[in-house]
Amino acid sequence: MAKQSVPYDVALSNNKPTVIEFYADWCTTCQSMAPILNKVHQQYGKTVNWVMLNIDDPQWAKPIEKYRVTGVPQFTFLDSNQQETEILVGKIPETIITKVLQELLS
Repeated sequence: MAKQSVPYDVALSNNKPTVIEFYADWCTTCQSMAPILNKVHQQYGKTVNWVMLNIDDPQWAKPIEKYRVTGVPQFTFLDSNQQETEILVGKIPETIITKVLQELLS
């Protein structure tokens, strides 16, 4: 999914709501959530930027600090003005992710 995600700099400049997923390859919770996220991405991928940033990659140090990443996976939701609206950390049910996305788009 990381290969299909929108580049961070593009997401911040295209005036669409954004979900930034901070993840790590070694994170078993991240891995177990992949099927749920894939399904949600299929549903909302056209209307929402889906950005995936690997916390082990030093190039993402600034966003990690900016969005106060404390654990993985962390889902940071930004409105179309790139203002933070919600942060969810850990194993999040599909219903909650969908609810936050619907609120973001309304």
